Amino acid sequence: MIITAIDVCVFRHKTRRHSDSAGHAHPGPEHDVSQAMVTIRTEDGHEGYSFCPPEVARPHVIDKYVKKVLIGQDHRDRERLWQELAHWQRGSAAQLTDRTLAVIDCALWDLAGRTLGQPVYKLIGGYRDKVLAYGSIMCGDELEGGLATPEDYGRFAEKLVARGYKGIKLHTWMPPVSWAPDVKMDLKACAAVREAVGPDIALMIDAFHWYKRTEALELGRGLEKLGFDWIEEPMDEQSMSSYRWLSDNLDIPVIGPESVGGKHWHRAEWIKSGACDILRTGVNDVGGITPALKTMHLAEAFGMECEVHGNTAMNLHVVAATKNCKWYERGLLHPFLEYDDGFDYLKSLSDPMDSDGFVHVPDRPGLGEEIDFDLIENNRIR
Repeated sequence: MIITAIDVCVFRHKTRRHSDSAGHAHPGPEHDVSQAMVTIRTEDGHEGYSFCPPEVARPHVIDKYVKKVLIGQDHRDRERLWQELAHWQRGSAAQLTDRTLAVIDCALWDLAGRTLGQPVYKLIGGYRDKVLAYGSIMCGDELEGGLATPEDYGRFAEKLVARGYKGIKLHTWMPPVSWAPDVKMDLKACAAVREAVGPDIALMIDAFHWYKRTEALELGRGLEKLGFDWIEEPMDEQSMSSYRWLSDNLDIPVIGPESVGGKHWHRAEWIKSGACDILRTGVNDVGGITPALKTMHLAEAFGMECEVHGNTAMNLHVVAATKNCKWYERGLLHPFLEYDDGFDYLKSLSDPMDSDGFVHVPDRPGLGEEIDFDLIENNRIR
C-alpha cells in the first residue's frame, strides 16, 4: 500500500488530430505525436496509470514536488495527498499546475481501483452505469466539406442524430480561421443545425471565448429564439462580473466556468455571485477527480446541475458517480474523423456509445482503460 515509485514514460503514437496556432483540434494527415503515461507503483507491485501531454509531467516537476509528497505514503490517502500537492503549488513558481495535480490524482484513483479489482466510479459510490452523451463538434474550419459553412454544420448534425446522439454542442469559428469570429455566422450555423435536427434534440454552443459583452448578449438572444439549452464561455472567464451581467440579461442558461483557475473554491464564488446557471467542472480543469467531485457536490447543495467538461475515462467516472450532471461530453467530432477509432495506445474505447446515445461505463478495474503496453514500450522516447 506504500508508494515506492513514480515513473513517467514518454512515447510516440499516431493520430489524425492536428492543433492550430490557437490550440484547437482539426483533422489532417496521420502523424506522430508525443504522449506521457504516469505510473504510480506500490511496494506490493500494484500500479496505477494516467495519461497526459509530456509537458504536464516534466521530470523536474515530478522529482521536486510530486515524489516528495507521494513516495513512502499510503496510496489510499488520496485526499491528504491531493491537499499536500495543492499546498505546494504556491511555492512552485507556477510549475506545479492543476493539470499535474490531475494526472497524479487520476493515477492514484486508477491504482486504488486496480488494487481492489473495482471500477473507480464504484469506489466513489456509483449512481449509474450509463449516461446520455452529447456530440461535441470540433471548431469550425475552412476545409471544403468539413465545418466551413453553416450548411456543413447542419449536414453533420443530421449524421450525429442518426448515430444516436440526443444532444449536440457546436464549437463555432475562432481564429486562426481567416474571417472569425463573427456572431452572425455563429447564429447561422446554430440555425442550420436546429433546422436539420428538429425541436427535440438538445443543442448547446461553445463560442469564441473573447467576445465583448454586447456581442455575447446578441449571441445569447439569438440562441434563445432557436431553443438552445445553454451558452458556454463567450467571454473571458477571468471577468466573473461579465458573466453575472450576462446571466442577468439572458433567459438561456449560462454555464461556467470552464477554463478559469481556482479549482472548486472559485466555482463557489461563481455560484455566490450568480455568474452562472449551470456550474462547470472537469478533471483537468480543477486538478483531478478528487476536486471535481467536490465541485459536483457543491453544485448539488445549491440545487444546480454541474456539467463535466471533456471526455476520456477520468471524466466519465465522475459523471457516473454523481446525479446532477445530465450529459457526458463525447468528442471532439468532425466529418473527416471517426471518433470510435479511439487511440492506438488503448485496446478499446473508454466511452463506448450505443445506438440510443448512451455511453456505458466499462466494468473494468480502475479507470477501465485497456492499455497497449507493448505499443507504448516499442515507441518509448524516454
